[in-house]
Amino acid sequence: MPEPIRQIRPFLSAILLALSGAMLAACSGGDFGRTRADMRSDDMHRWLGAEVTASVGLKPSQFQLTDEERQLRDLAYPLIEPPLSRPAWKSVFGDYKALPSPWRQKVVFDRTMYGRTLIDEPHRSHSSRYAQLIEDVRNDITRFEPFFGSAIRVIDLDKKRNASMARVSELSPREKADAIERMQENSLIVQWVQQCLEQRVASYRWALERLVIQAPDGMAADADRLIGELAAQTANPPVAAQPVYGRAVSVRG
Repeated sequence: MPEPIRQIRPFLSAILLALSGAMLAACSGGDFGRTRADMRSDDMHRWLGAEVTASVGLKPSQFQLTDEERQLRDLAYPLIEPPLSRPAWKSVFGDYKALPSPWRQKVVFDRTMYGRTLIDEPHRSHSSRYAQLIEDVRNDITRFEPFFGSAIRVIDLDKKRNASMARVSELSPREKADAIERMQENSLIVQWVQQCLEQRVASYRWALERLVIQAPDGMAADADRLIGELAAQTANPPVAAQPVYGRAVSVRG
């Protein structure tokens, strides 16, 4: 066998091995950025309650989630996960992780991060950056009503739960504690989403300001209108949760 071919074969074998590994790894991820099927479950977002209560020194409830409570957590996660926080290559591999609540110590909100990521990531044109910004804001507006509709139902049921505890016969201390802890969980999750929406509005405005400076475009007016719509909705949520625990989260950055 000629010497050049003998030298090339190991190199080709290494390439084929790497490609095979990449294909197998890709199979573990969901299509189009969706979470892998083996990572999905009915209670895949149950951790939200444990995270949010632990972050303010409370205990999570041991009660099973109701259908409404499960839906609340499912609808909350897309509004809690920062936009553009999951790179495209991680989405392909089904990246999914728990996120720290805003009451965790040392959690610092940086309103410039979204805009810097949007501007620094490779795009075909500045128009595509405007399009990405518009799409992200529109997605949040679309998610707003379903989440808060769910929150209204959950908080209303919690009010009924709280009122009925006084009439429950032989209510044990553990049952009472679990009921109270679940109501705290639900309220804190709603507050968490409210704070994340405020942060998103601040991030979107910073990003739009930088885009206008770097590449003025008529699409800026559409982006500004949508951000204003999201800001108005966020400032007037259709449900009143309990006051925010701990310190307020600054959105100035």
